Amino acid sequence: MAPSHTENAWADGLGIFAGAALLTVGIFQFLEGVAAAAKDDVFVTTPNYVFELDLTTWGWIHIVAGILVAVIGGSILMGKRWALVAGIVLAVLSALLNFVWLPFYPAWAVIIIAFDVAVVWALSTMLGRTRA
Repeated sequence: MAPSHTENAWADGLGIFAGAALLTVGIFQFLEGVAAAAKDDVFVTTPNYVFELDLTTWGWIHIVAGILVAVIGGSILMGKRWALVAGIVLAVLSALLNFVWLPFYPAWAVIIIAFDVAVVWALSTMLGRTRA
């Protein structure tokens, strides 16, 4: 039984959402990293935090993660099938990275985590539809 036009449109819409959201999250991560690497006093530091790293180090981690996430988002928008699984993996890693980043910029981290969860849902749904 072939998927209906509505099911195909739904799957395409999820793919576009996920790709655009990953591209957006990647750009946000990159900019967040640049802000942390360029000027350490932009963020509030929490004393005795378990994941204590220099903010410049955190900045570079966010810059690299942002580039990777944006590239995967662009690949999803270009229709690369391998990017669906890579997008799920990177969205989960991005959410974990931002969980660790919570003490430095809580509101921003929560927003990025919410985007990442939505991306995981969309890509998982799309991957499930393409396998069915």
